[in-house]
Amino acid sequence: MQDNAEFEDTSAGLSETLRKLIDRIDGGTVTLRQLMDGVGEQGLLLICAVTSLPFLLPVSIPGVSTVFGAAIIMISIAVVLNRMPWLPRAILDRELDSAKLVPTLEKGVKIVSRLDKYLKHRMAGITTGPIANRVNGLAITFAGVLLMFPLGLIPLSNTLPGIAILLLSTGMVQRDGLVVLGGYFFNLATIVYFGALAYGAFAAGQGLASLAG
Repeated sequence: MQDNAEFEDTSAGLSETLRKLIDRIDGGTVTLRQLMDGVGEQGLLLICAVTSLPFLLPVSIPGVSTVFGAAIIMISIAVVLNRMPWLPRAILDRELDSAKLVPTLEKGVKIVSRLDKYLKHRMAGITTGPIANRVNGLAITFAGVLLMFPLGLIPLSNTLPGIAILLLSTGMVQRDGLVVLGGYFFNLATIVYFGALAYGAFAAGQGLASLAG
């Protein structure tokens, strides 16, 4: 970790930022470093939002889960500590297939353009101040950990924590406490869903054991 980070408000919508980011992608591959440079002063939280988008769609892009998932966790930890994040070169410079990533981000524009319509300053106590930043940053970290669980083939296992990250990060940037609360709801929904999966697997194992016995 390095210097203190300033997590400032922004008047630009996420869809506008994402569109500019897509326009900057040139060539057969793109790296996380290039995506972060494209976001620029918009800040780290918007990188969390952008990197959550591939997890909301039924696509498979080699390397994205590891690179984006790790980036979300490390950036959110930096938010908690109010520091600029340190990211390993293997994560920053891992080349991703632009031909697959760009169409995914294009679909993401449609998703976040709907979200932009509802974002506004409200319930400021949930998004303002160092304590709120730390608590909300921990919530993003938690969602990032859930996102990294090796359950990608199970429906909704990536989608639910991905939505939580999108809502938490955009809600913090736009100071929209209601949207941040929505992120907490999807974190809770992920816990319940994973718990149900674990219980179902346990019950199935017990059933097979009783049949074998």
